[in-house]
Amino acid sequence: MWLFIFLVIQRVAELIVAHSNKKWMFSRGGVEVESRHYFLFIVLHVSFFSILLFEWFYFRGTDMWLSPVLIVTFVLLQILRIWCILSLGRRWNTKIIVIPNEHLVERGPYRYIKHPNYIIVFLELLIIPLLFQAYFTAIVFPLLHLLVLTVRIPAEERALEGEF
Repeated sequence: MWLFIFLVIQRVAELIVAHSNKKWMFSRGGVEVESRHYFLFIVLHVSFFSILLFEWFYFRGTDMWLSPVLIVTFVLLQILRIWCILSLGRRWNTKIIVIPNEHLVERGPYRYIKHPNYIIVFLELLIIPLLFQAYFTAIVFPLLHLLVLTVRIPAEERALEGEF
């Protein structure tokens, strides 16, 4: 249960950071673009935590299966997540916000991969349910994440290329 609480607190904290960053970006002329699909992320993540909790309690009880490999993978994913956020700094956000005349961030994992955070989230949506023995959640939500990304990544690409 502590891991679940940690995850919820972490996600809420990230939303607070994103809101602060949004205000900072807007104060520098930032513009939110391609926002029509954002509700899909909200639905995806709220559903993920709801169904994870339901599946864990209803089908598995309260004992977590803590495989050392899963725990190490989870910790590494958290380190990578923080690396992504710190690399983008004040430009990190859950929404697509473009600041005119700003250069793309090309440090941290963004030096190697264009959208590293989405890979991390995909893996989290697989690993976290496995820690809770929530196998339905582990199968369905990474696939739903990929489906949402078929809309999100092209939207980000258009925004980064100034085609909004």
